[in-house]
Amino acid sequence: MIPIPEEKILYETVVSGGWNFSRIVRRGRTLRITDLEGGGNASALFYNADNYAERYNMGDTMKIQHISSLFKHACIYSDMGRVLMSIADTSNDWHDVICGVTYREDILKRFGTRTYQESHNDFYRSGFDSLTVELAKYGMTKRDFTNVVNFFSKTVIDADGNMTFVADASPAGSYVDLRAEMDTLVILDAGMHPLNPSDKYVAKPIGITLYESEPAAADDPCRLMCPENQRGFENSENYYL
Repeated sequence: MIPIPEEKILYETVVSGGWNFSRIVRRGRTLRITDLEGGGNASALFYNADNYAERYNMGDTMKIQHISSLFKHACIYSDMGRVLMSIADTSNDWHDVICGVTYREDILKRFGTRTYQESHNDFYRSGFDSLTVELAKYGMTKRDFTNVVNFFSKTVIDADGNMTFVADASPAGSYVDLRAEMDTLVILDAGMHPLNPSDKYVAKPIGITLYESEPAAADDPCRLMCPENQRGFENSENYYL
């Protein structure tokens, strides 16, 4: 992990396991997300901060870059063909973009009921409920729920097409640096990955650090990862002309 100079840090917090968080990340700034204890999962939604109708698109992100997961130098595309954020750095070789989140029915079936009245802040919640609570703070509803990136989670597919969760894929201190190429609203849930086979409700804390960073240069590795990314960056930059 590359240390962040103290003078560049704008904001820091810890999102408790199972809880939600949001932040608008301005162009040229970077959001570092850290798996503090290992085995964590950070489910994230992304929106153009000036127009929530433009949001992260999983299909375009995969198709444009010819990928099936996110990793260092990959980009997060909107449904308008623009790069919302790029992965300037990460310690993980795989971040899941396919599996989505848990739903209330999943949690109830696997772990039973644990209400706020009974357990206060340790009650069981689903990724969908957690994220939609955060969406409501920006005037959005479940109709605005879209594709999710599960940072720190890895899955593999066997020859028969069965998808399996990879345990211990993210050790303590794992991180991902998301550099904003557009003003981006990031909605995050520190909840359980839907394919995690644990017989216990998993909720690990996630560290958040927002810091000043340099914009992507002409020779930036994210921009040059594939020819399509060069066009995606140009589309993002033209948006602000």
